[in-house]
Amino acid sequence: MNDFLDTIFLDNTVRSYVIVGLVILIVLLLRRIISKYLAGLIFKIVQKIWTDVDRKSFSDMVAQPLGFFLLVLVTIISLHKLTFPDILDVEVYKYTTKEIIHTAGTIVLIISFIWLLLRTIDFIALLLERKADLTPDQSDNQLVVFFKDFFKAGIAIIGILMVLRIGFNFSIGNLVTGLSIVTAAIALATRESLENLIASFIILFDKPFTLGDLVKVQHVTGTVEKIGLRSTRIRTDQKTFVTVPNKQMVDSILDNLTLRTQRKAEIRLEPALLTPAEILEKLIEEIKKILFRPQIEEASVFLNDITPDAFLLHVDYFTAPISITEFNNLKQQVSIEILKLMETMKIELAGANTDIRISSGKIEQ
Repeated sequence: MNDFLDTIFLDNTVRSYVIVGLVILIVLLLRRIISKYLAGLIFKIVQKIWTDVDRKSFSDMVAQPLGFFLLVLVTIISLHKLTFPDILDVEVYKYTTKEIIHTAGTIVLIISFIWLLLRTIDFIALLLERKADLTPDQSDNQLVVFFKDFFKAGIAIIGILMVLRIGFNFSIGNLVTGLSIVTAAIALATRESLENLIASFIILFDKPFTLGDLVKVQHVTGTVEKIGLRSTRIRTDQKTFVTVPNKQMVDSILDNLTLRTQRKAEIRLEPALLTPAEILEKLIEEIKKILFRPQIEEASVFLNDITPDAFLLHVDYFTAPISITEFNNLKQQVSIEILKLMETMKIELAGANTDIRISSGKIEQ
């Protein structure tokens, strides 16, 4: 048996192949158990920082990429203990198969490590979002989403640089220097994207609006659902999903309807000129009584002007910042009550009643 295990095959003993294969097989079979155990150890460290951490959420998000990273790492270390067979070390497009396999293994290891970091960022963002949900200010949620995307983009860029430097042995310093002119050209070509990125920082720190606010910008009115690095997503009152570049959100005149202190309703009445002054005065007093209700905080009723065709009666009232449904219902009730009042007082609106008579070949109104 020992003679068989000591047999040389492709520059390595059979014993070496068996040991390496058993190590990889054991890690493959016990990957989930090992990854959950290591995730539990990391969880204990994390729990000292955040006491209200959910262990299941942490395990679900981190265990899988951690297990994959460990499998790749152990596989590469184990295979590295073997001598690469000279018979297989052939040249392919100026690169040997040994170099190609080594580069591929390094790239897979870096990708698995970056994946683990990205999932860790997702978990930290999940914790911060839960804490942000406990505060009434939605700007905390906004910052969490923004910086999660920002750090994930940064780690992805670092991963690419690691692949180029470690995997392909490129000089990052020379690469950055060589790409400086290209970067400047790209910056000019993507000027709008850079402006939107800068505008996103302005939105985050100046806070003209936050997630959940009802805003009106240009011809778009809706609720802010997400603020990204390039654009802001708005759910309109038509339930459509509009994407507005952040630069427009900053440069345009933006009306944050959520921050309003009151809602305003206006009614314009035009009683006919035949309406007596005392009836008109009584109408104003009765309308004031209609507007005297708990939902209305301020109200004004007055004769605004007299035209050749009618009296112009101006009615304004303000409510608290109630929902649009409540506001519309109140506005409808007030309008109907005013119409019923005018019917009771037999007050006609200008142009509501026009008689046409034909006399002596002439049309008279």
